[in-house]
Amino acid sequence: MPNDDRFSASYSDDSFWDKVKRYAKSAGEEVLEPALKMYYAALDADTPSWAKATIFAALGYFISPIDALPDITPVVGYADDLGVLAAAVAATAANIKDDHVAKAKETLKHWFA
Repeated sequence: MPNDDRFSASYSDDSFWDKVKRYAKSAGEEVLEPALKMYYAALDADTPSWAKATIFAALGYFISPIDALPDITPVVGYADDLGVLAAAVAATAANIKDDHVAKAKETLKHWFA
């Protein structure tokens, strides 16, 4: 899982929402759900700074145009993003609350209904 400054520096709320909205259908719910769970966890004042740093590094990787597998590659384009997001979720799982999960699911329901 990347945890370096270049991916954290790549993160911004505007870039995150731009990528999520633009590629929601092609990325699919399995990629977007962990991204949204972590996004909502990162907004929570109770989430410790180390977890926020991990989350923002993973989300920065997700929105970064420099990718191990380009997102436009059919079928496998989001596999690396999913791996990074899954690793970050595993590392920060104790800080992802039920309300973060509920917000992520509600957002996905609106997009994929």
